[in-house]
Amino acid sequence: MSITEKNGLKISTKLLDFINNEVLPGTDIDPDKFWDNFEKNVHELAPLNKSLIQKREEIQKKIDDWHKKNNDKEFNKKKYIEFLKSISYIVEEKEGFKIETDNIDFEISSIAGPQLVVPVDNARYALNAANARWGSLYDALYGTDVISGKRDKEFSKERASRVIAYVRKFLDEAFPIDQLSWNEVSEIKIRDKDLIFLNIKDERYLKNKDQFIGFNGEKGKPSTILVKNNNLHVEISIDPNQTVGKLDKANISDIVVESAISTIVDNEDSVAAVDDEDKVKCYRNWLGLMKGDLVADMEKNGKKFVRKLNSDRSYVDRNGKKITLHGRALLLNRNVGHLMTNPSILLKDGSEIPEGIMDAFVATLCALHDFKNKKNSRTGSVYIVKPKMHGPEEVAFTNKLFGKVEETLGIKKYSIKVGIMDEERRTTVNLKECIREVKNRIVFINTGFLDRTGDEMHTSFEAGPMIFKGEMKKSTWLESYENWNVDIGLSCGFSGKAQIGKGMWAMPDQMANMMEQKIGHPKSGANCAWVPSPTAAILHSLHYHKVNVFDEQKKINTRSRAKLEDILEIPKADRPNWALDDINRELENNAQGILGYVVRWIDQGVGCSKVPDINNVGLMEDRATLRISSQHIANWLHHGICKKEQVMEVMKKMAKIVDDQNKNDPGYQKMSNDFDKSIAFSAACDLIFKGRVQPSGYTEPLLHQKRLKKKASS
Repeated sequence: MSITEKNGLKISTKLLDFINNEVLPGTDIDPDKFWDNFEKNVHELAPLNKSLIQKREEIQKKIDDWHKKNNDKEFNKKKYIEFLKSISYIVEEKEGFKIETDNIDFEISSIAGPQLVVPVDNARYALNAANARWGSLYDALYGTDVISGKRDKEFSKERASRVIAYVRKFLDEAFPIDQLSWNEVSEIKIRDKDLIFLNIKDERYLKNKDQFIGFNGEKGKPSTILVKNNNLHVEISIDPNQTVGKLDKANISDIVVESAISTIVDNEDSVAAVDDEDKVKCYRNWLGLMKGDLVADMEKNGKKFVRKLNSDRSYVDRNGKKITLHGRALLLNRNVGHLMTNPSILLKDGSEIPEGIMDAFVATLCALHDFKNKKNSRTGSVYIVKPKMHGPEEVAFTNKLFGKVEETLGIKKYSIKVGIMDEERRTTVNLKECIREVKNRIVFINTGFLDRTGDEMHTSFEAGPMIFKGEMKKSTWLESYENWNVDIGLSCGFSGKAQIGKGMWAMPDQMANMMEQKIGHPKSGANCAWVPSPTAAILHSLHYHKVNVFDEQKKINTRSRAKLEDILEIPKADRPNWALDDINRELENNAQGILGYVVRWIDQGVGCSKVPDINNVGLMEDRATLRISSQHIANWLHHGICKKEQVMEVMKKMAKIVDDQNKNDPGYQKMSNDFDKSIAFSAACDLIFKGRVQPSGYTEPLLHQKRLKKKASS
């Protein structure tokens, strides 16, 4: 890596050139002034960052020691909570308050809907996610298992008819017509300011005429109709010459739904960014999104084309005036947490810069371009999601960091908004006080239940062997944690102002399952919930037509708050006298997931991918799922549920299976050809056998180390 010394910093020349030549031009910020202020702030912030990480380790040691001293006694939850308070793991909850964040885009404050998460290092994925604000419901249904039966390559009139029938039912529920079903409609037109629906003998109106928003084309023969329900738009396309339009009684050719209202562009768990080359790639894609000029070369069905960001959508409203709707999702940037450092910049003492500090400065610097064109945030805000914070002190540090960024860049205080990932136990139990620290910035809390499960296991590592991984979802602490997050958010005034989010649907091929289960998220009071693809966003959007989240929040706000005692229920096994076959099956399941994910991370730099599980079901895996699986085996090893030799045997067995699952990938390198020489296999083993001593059970330190080794050897 080429290094340039500047202001006492040793900066990767690649990163320096990128910022000076691509990011700063057009911002009116002088490069020398920027680097001067950057250096001063980094050297002030880095020691604070380091001390917070050290405090995590000190607290964890105290918790470990407590369990060791008390494991021979009957667990006393009251004494446990008193202990946690005595070491400031749980801080005092102060008086009630309401958040005071302003200049919030309505996608955050007023619309409940799906939220996509996309790795920033893949330009094509990022563009697809940004453009997923609108999507074809017909295509989403036709191409997934929501509509049962075979999906042939050739167009099927029978399958298309079943899609149409499904959509008609949706339209009847979301946009009911007075005394008429959408199945009976033969023609749609506009008269005066109203939609008119015709069948053989009747003319009918929408039951709620105000749901009609606008149209394109002629009033007597519109090409598109725009309607709205629960603040979500639906566009009805009419074309008698189109393939599907010919099949339809009313010549409806497509239903385009507003789906991914917001998208998290991810620099964290879904990417493998370990050096200057990787970070510049991530930053450059984010810059392109903020400038609006990101493109990606594409090929589909043998045809090459260029993918770019969608334009806004235009219509004529019912009064004859032009209206414009946003053509793309509101983009949030997930920075990395406080733990990791990065070799792209070395400080005066030779240490690496805390990566989260670097992310905050560069992400916001890129967003200054959007402050001018206002194609993402119309309110002059930049939205940064901050993961893996442990308690109010760390949230306060993030607030301080963002303030320093604003000062350096010369932008209004509180322009940087923050989303808190509630995914570490010390944040969960102090969530109200965490929110208080950023009450002028907060726009988002989200239950990251995967990382939260990993932290649950690591925090209570010495308490005993953990229950089976599949039983975690039914455990007391998890339900209470999910409810607590909503309860606290509502009590702090989030409704109509900020997002309360829920976690990811991890099975991208099982959309029928998703449609049955994920409606639970809006019913739980969540403004948004994560989906893994634009197709999933389209389908999940239907849930927000069925459920008015803001009405649900009013109901939920009257219930009793979830109990802290339940959240602190440790998911350890009371009598771990499991059969050997059951233990091996659990080990194999965990090992397969670890290996399937790690081999792509280390060898190919893929941070998030669909990994076949032990039953060949494709699961979206990232570092959070890896944290769970590796900590689970490490915990069982520590408590004697299994032995090292047993685990190693399982790892080698599952490595062969993973190799076979990837046999059609031309870039794949087999682990089983030589276990001793496979860096990926070594990384997977280290995550387990060294899992006990990893900071908070995180996987990043080992993954980064091994990926850098792999890159150096290539």
